[in-house]
Amino acid sequence: MPRKYKPVPEYFQRNDPHYNSKVVMRFVNSLMYDGNKATAMKVFYHALDVIKEKVTDKDPLDVFLQAIENVKPRVETKSRRVGGATYQVPVQVKPKRQISLAMKWVLGAARSKKGRPIHVRLADEFIAAFRQEGEAIKKRDDTHKMAESNRAFAHLAF
Repeated sequence: MPRKYKPVPEYFQRNDPHYNSKVVMRFVNSLMYDGNKATAMKVFYHALDVIKEKVTDKDPLDVFLQAIENVKPRVETKSRRVGGATYQVPVQVKPKRQISLAMKWVLGAARSKKGRPIHVRLADEFIAAFRQEGEAIKKRDDTHKMAESNRAFAHLAF
C-alpha cells in the first residue's frame, strides 16, 4: 500500500508565493534562522514594504533584484599552493555562486548594523546596493580589486 504524504505547505514551495520568484525564495532561505521560514518571509516582505515607502517610483521587487545584480561579483580569488608558496589566483565566479555571494554579503551588511529592526536594515541595504553604494557593494569592489591585483597569477588557475 503506497504511503500517503501530507501536502507541502505553500511557503515550502520552490517559488515565492507572492512574486513566484526563485531568487526571492533563495534569499528568504538565506535569511532564515532555526527553520523559522514564516518569520523570515515576514521580515523580507516588511523590507519590501519599507522600500515601497522610501523609493516610490520603483517596484520593490525590481529594487531587490537590481540590488542583487549590482552586488554580484564577476571574479574572485582562490588560494592555490604551488611549490611551497600559496598564491591568490583570480577565477571567474559561476552564476549560481554569484547570487549566493551577493545574498550573503547583503545579509551580512544588514545584520552588522545594530539598533533598528532587521527589516529596516535590510531595506536600507537593498536601497544602497540599488544605488551602487553601501557595505555589500564595497565588499564586491574589494573582491574585484583583490582579483585585479593578483592578475599576474592567472596562469596558475586550475
